[in-house]
Amino acid sequence: MTSFDVVRQYNFPTTIRFGAGASEELGPHLKGAGFSRPLVVTDPTVRDLPFFKKILADLERLGLKPDVFSNIHKNPVKSDVLAGKQAFQDAGADCIVGIGGGAGMDVARAITLSIHHHRDLFDYDDLIGGDKYVTEEVPYFVTLPTTSGTGSEVGRSAIISEDDTHRKRILFSPKLLAKMVFADPVLTMDLPPFVTAATGMDALTHNMEAYIAKGFHPMCEGIALQGMTLISESIVQATTAPDLASRSKMMIASLMGAVAFQKGLGIVHSLAHPLSSLLDTHHGLANAVNLPYGMDFNAPGLEPAFQRMAQAMNVSGGDAASLVSYLFDLNEQLGLPENLAAIGVKEEHLETLASLAEADFCHPNNPKPVSREDFLAIYKKAL
Repeated sequence: MTSFDVVRQYNFPTTIRFGAGASEELGPHLKGAGFSRPLVVTDPTVRDLPFFKKILADLERLGLKPDVFSNIHKNPVKSDVLAGKQAFQDAGADCIVGIGGGAGMDVARAITLSIHHHRDLFDYDDLIGGDKYVTEEVPYFVTLPTTSGTGSEVGRSAIISEDDTHRKRILFSPKLLAKMVFADPVLTMDLPPFVTAATGMDALTHNMEAYIAKGFHPMCEGIALQGMTLISESIVQATTAPDLASRSKMMIASLMGAVAFQKGLGIVHSLAHPLSSLLDTHHGLANAVNLPYGMDFNAPGLEPAFQRMAQAMNVSGGDAASLVSYLFDLNEQLGLPENLAAIGVKEEHLETLASLAEADFCHPNNPKPVSREDFLAIYKKAL
């Protein structure tokens, strides 16, 4: 069995230092690369945690002069990025460190893009071909994940919303890959059960949707299956009685999901995104609640793929119906809601949610087409 109490390195797609204590390598790495003034981007919650303060103290002990930017929303918006760009310039920063979960990583990556790219931020939206404008170099950028959910630490895109409409935009370029990822499962040990459960179900959604997404990418499919196996083995223990092994497996699976979903996502994310936009629902929670319903919609006609996923997760019964039932049971074991009403969705929200879901950018990669009427019917079923 792999020992997680030592730091190992692997590269896929970027360089990853993984294991207990990997976060302690940040300062020596930056100093050795010739940097001295990192802008450390995180969210307001992480900023106040003891491990974050220790990371800053370690940087200062080595003679580095970090500045912290943490004034970001739970679901990041354009103004967060512009304020972060100003913070980088005001501090005279020479590199960027993203620490946190999806929100912190997305803002850090978007700031990285913005420093030497001066068009309107959403001119770079990948959905309108904006990646063609990403032509300049970007500041040196490294990441430290503190949750096991989005896997943004190994991503090359950032999801940022418009301030007024909360419409989500995607900023994308291979240039936005971190130069180094310091993945330290110890940083996740003190996460509360809800955050562990919700982010873990986010990671499971990434792996499952990537596996059945349209298109051809056998490497992503293999990675996704292993990610599902690791999550099924560890998410309950990581939530209810965490130890280093369970937290490490969840962090590995999260990284794997983020690599796998370059193949695409699907209906579950398109169901979830409008909940974050309209009701400010935690993204992982939105995915968790919608995952069984979205997979139930997809199952007919995809029975072999669902059997393979069930096998990977050691689901008794081994068929699509058993897998969907397992997902409901898993949410219950994790203390997560089983319907939309439990997270504040009301009947009057459903029409708006269905319109937002139809406009979302994820479902075109779903293995079967989804209409507005389909979205509305699923929301009604899930309510």
